[in-house]
Amino acid sequence: MGVHRRSAASYTFDHVGIRSAAAVVGPKEGHGPLASYFDRIWTSELNNHVSSEVAERALLTEAQSLALDKVGENWAHVDWVVGGDLLDQLIATDFAAREHQRPLIGMFAACAVFAESLGLGALAIEGGGPKMVLAGACSHHLSAERQFRYPIELGYQRTPTAGWTSTAAGACLLSYLDAMNSGDVAIEAATFGRVVDWGSKNPNDMSTAMAPAAFDTIKQHLDDLGRDITYYDQVYTGDLGVLGVKLVDALAQKEKEGFNWSERLNDCGRSLYDIDKQDVHNGGSGPGCSASVFSGFLYRQLQTQQFQRILLVSTGALFSPTSYQQGESIPCIAHAVAIVRHN
Repeated sequence: MGVHRRSAASYTFDHVGIRSAAAVVGPKEGHGPLASYFDRIWTSELNNHVSSEVAERALLTEAQSLALDKVGENWAHVDWVVGGDLLDQLIATDFAAREHQRPLIGMFAACAVFAESLGLGALAIEGGGPKMVLAGACSHHLSAERQFRYPIELGYQRTPTAGWTSTAAGACLLSYLDAMNSGDVAIEAATFGRVVDWGSKNPNDMSTAMAPAAFDTIKQHLDDLGRDITYYDQVYTGDLGVLGVKLVDALAQKEKEGFNWSERLNDCGRSLYDIDKQDVHNGGSGPGCSASVFSGFLYRQLQTQQFQRILLVSTGALFSPTSYQQGESIPCIAHAVAIVRHN
């Protein structure tokens, strides 16, 4: 098959195409600068559902169904569904699977789960396993706040370094392609990250915790594939926000003189909102952040040749309310997928 091992972390692929992508977001995200790229924008956070958890499940189901509808596929043709969310026991992903009844690979990598899902899906397809994989991720502002911090009704004051958990979902339909044709969007490579923990303990400053993991994975990816960051038109991290992108660039410059990544680095969380007007402080966060920005905005940029190559590096903080209350630090991880448009 066309999977090539470059290291224990990195693999390249010859035949994995992204046939379609779809993104569904909440009202705040729908007022952001990327609104025109989303397939559906809800008019309220709950969208007539009884709870935020049920609403989050519906976000994911809508994105998954739209990705299939766009290319005339149905659930019976999907071999695997791969993905995850932030909630305990992955209840958004798992409960959504009660409806579609396809084999499910549910994963937890916090906000890094979307890139992890794309990478694992590509590895499985290229390795001769499933022929069609539906990869996705979701998050909901209200359910995440309730689980990890405080009820919204409490009206607590957020710190300047805090992110805004996105109400969003994205899904991509991956499949095996015998040959790549002009215009095809494909997963070219994946690098699976390792857990990096620099001792950060502040749950209201995820950027400082996650930036070292993002840098570690990007550097691993470039080293394994023998590339410079200029190979990519843009490198989009998942949800580092305004502060986190600066930290990654600073780590690159500290690593080696001449490592100036600032012109190539961007961030899904920073792009999802109007930072100056929408009161999201450091920017967006949550698995739905990179899932919706890629499935809505970046995928279309590749289709229309605005970008030829991007590296999506979803970032995740692997902590829980229990670990935080027990005084643990916040271990983090980042997974990267290289996505290209064939000419």
